[in-house]
Amino acid sequence: MPVELLNPAGLPAPDAYRQVAVATGTRTVYLAGQVARTAEGAPVGPGDLAAQTEQAFRNVATALAAVGGSFADVAKMTVYVVDWAPEKMALFGEGAMRAAADLGQVTPAITLIGITALGEPDLLVEIDVTAVLP
Repeated sequence: MPVELLNPAGLPAPDAYRQVAVATGTRTVYLAGQVARTAEGAPVGPGDLAAQTEQAFRNVATALAAVGGSFADVAKMTVYVVDWAPEKMALFGEGAMRAAADLGQVTPAITLIGITALGEPDLLVEIDVTAVLP
């Protein structure tokens, strides 16, 4: 595995993600931010954070598969959520878990950032990923 995920002693040990990713592969992959769009560009889940989160994770998986990777190769993920508030965590988690049901663990070392807006007015979440492949 080119990416080892861990929660070192002395830091909180969350179940949903890991605090540290150690990458030792030879190919670094940078994905453009993935959003809730179908392959044809149609919006998915207007106004529904859980549905948009699920689709964004699925789009990340599709992009990674195109280069021979998977979520197991993700070293760092940044998630941007419009108008973030702590009460939105349940919806974000629901979407992530629906995606994980098919894709396996989808949250490695991760940072979630609340923002005012994304590039298109209907978007609620965008996922930015750096992966390292063997």
